[in-house]
Amino acid sequence: MPRPSSPPAVTPAALETAALRYLERYASSVANLRRVLMRRIERAARAGAIDREEGRARVAALVERLRERRLVDDNTYADGRARSLSRQGRSRAAIARRLAAKGVESDAVEAALAALAEAGETDLHAALRFAKRRRLGPFRAAKERALRRERDLAALGRAGFSYEVARAVVDAPSADTLALTLASEG
Repeated sequence: MPRPSSPPAVTPAALETAALRYLERYASSVANLRRVLMRRIERAARAGAIDREEGRARVAALVERLRERRLVDDNTYADGRARSLSRQGRSRAAIARRLAAKGVESDAVEAALAALAEAGETDLHAALRFAKRRRLGPFRAAKERALRRERDLAALGRAGFSYEVARAVVDAPSADTLALTLASEG
């Protein structure tokens, strides 16, 4: 029978160490870091090691200190994550949903999406990357393209791309033609 584990340490120093270790490994929004630390507090509270309200206050103070030291910043996190997701072929709508799920405020999300637009990263660029990764449209074997057209459009739609963007990618004569079109626009 497994031995019950001891509750995690929740002293201010232990919480700070846990937060810094987490931030070393992962980029995080303020809300996400708070959520991670509160899970630790909840485990300790269930074991009777700390009062939930006292733990919540410790987490709030620590997160605020880390924010002041700029070790956690929603704007920086949103910009980096938006660029990364766009390179992976995610639509602007999917990026906005992902950032909102991590607790990034809407102002920071809008700023990150605006920065993507300024850099010339459009949904069409992301859709092309998505289609290449999933072998849709012009990346599919020529004899299967017509048979799979509706399926490819649906896949791009589920990924958050508009019908116009999906149609432009799927109906492109070839991947090279689409890439040249994008290069001439940017």
